[in-house]
Amino acid sequence: MIPFATGFATGFSLILAIGAQNAFVLRQGLLRAHVLPLCLLCALSDAILIAAGVAGFGALAEALPWFPRAMALAGAAFLLAYGAIRMMAAVRRDYALTLAGKSAPLGPTLAMGAAFTWLNPHVYLDTLGLVGAISTQFAGADKLAFGTGAVTASFVFFFSLGYGTRLLAPVMASAAAWRRLDAGIALVMWALAAKLLWE
Repeated sequence: MIPFATGFATGFSLILAIGAQNAFVLRQGLLRAHVLPLCLLCALSDAILIAAGVAGFGALAEALPWFPRAMALAGAAFLLAYGAIRMMAAVRRDYALTLAGKSAPLGPTLAMGAAFTWLNPHVYLDTLGLVGAISTQFAGADKLAFGTGAVTASFVFFFSLGYGTRLLAPVMASAAAWRRLDAGIALVMWALAAKLLWE
């Protein structure tokens, strides 16, 4: 039970900080649009990366020295663009479709979710690096339990975030609230992009 609990605590603590992916899931949860497939996409992507980290592929950055910087640049470009989209939405103040619960179709929503996940170089550090490194203190069944705990944390977090935001629906019933949220998301995206560029 201890390896599972250690994995769960490790996974949950790494994913808890608000980031681009979490902000996107939060926004879709508030819209009540494509929440199940988006949460599944994010959690399953984490599961794949955690499994790779626990299986011992934490040496990816050493094998491909250019990989972390390339991912950082791609991720920063994506975050800058998405931040601009959210800020333009806040400036335009046209939230009629949002207040009516309208969202982008499923395909583009999942594509954005995949980009937020796989273009984020920190996800590789967290899953392949940190989770993989911590898993080395376990062996055999205990290592499997640790990995299962970390994967479970990801599923619990994303589904709690995606569906838990419905409790905020009354607060988000006005265009002004959505404008503040979009402006806040834009600032978070730009701050994360700046962090990636200057690391």
